[in-house]
Amino acid sequence: MKFLIGVVTVFACTLSAYILQGGHLAVLAKAAPLELVIIIGVTIGGFIIANPGIVISRTLSSLKLLLKGPRYTQKSYIELLSMLYRFFKIAKTKGMLALESHIENPHESNVFGEFPGVLKEHHAIEFFCDYARLVTLGSERPYEIEALMDEELEVHHFQDQAVVTSLNNMADGLPAIGIVAAVLGVIHTMGSIAEPPEVLGRLIGGALVGTFMGVLLSYGLFAPIANSVKQALEAEARYMQCIKVGFLAHLQGFAPAISVEYARKALLHDVRPSFNELEEATQKLPSGV
Repeated sequence: MKFLIGVVTVFACTLSAYILQGGHLAVLAKAAPLELVIIIGVTIGGFIIANPGIVISRTLSSLKLLLKGPRYTQKSYIELLSMLYRFFKIAKTKGMLALESHIENPHESNVFGEFPGVLKEHHAIEFFCDYARLVTLGSERPYEIEALMDEELEVHHFQDQAVVTSLNNMADGLPAIGIVAAVLGVIHTMGSIAEPPEVLGRLIGGALVGTFMGVLLSYGLFAPIANSVKQALEAEARYMQCIKVGFLAHLQGFAPAISVEYARKALLHDVRPSFNELEEATQKLPSGV
């Protein structure tokens, strides 16, 4: 919804100001479709040429985030921290081997089933289960696990950065592509140089629509999209970071309540639940496996 409101605001304000100063929509309406074919076509073609298939796929998938609300809210993090507390509690009382059946088949686990919001986060569940599995296999040195986690998160960041870079490159190239469209319009105009001034005026105006559309799409649409996607991907990285901090605190021998408090402190203030809110949530959790 926020994305749609922003798009409508950009185009509505631009067009209304143009109309109020006496601009003719007929010129825009006639030239814009053909100019857009050039601008969008060249942009998409360049995007395909510049990026491998995996980046193209991840970029298209990330655009879905624009139509959703904030991906992670305070409620989301209360659920995540409660899930961590639940598993840390089981591990403390029954040993890490008690988690084995749950981490091998998380979607069939009754414990993971208590946290449906977390279970939908495929990467986060895989991240947690992979390192819990390593511990059950005997790798319990916190510093070695931390180094491996950092390496995996760095790879994840690199993949995310490739998506953001591809969107920024499109935004940066649009003004120049708009000029290409405008130059083609000027070439067409020069072929009609014998026409009367009113005809030439419309042709020149139509040619300049290319420059206008390139700049507007760049700074009014694609650059904000790139920034919005970047923020969404950074939020996902922060979600994984929260798991990492809590998991490492658990490996260092802290009690479940202390481990999730470490994880809570890794969150940004706008989504961080209070200590009392988290304590209230964990006290409501069942005690059995």
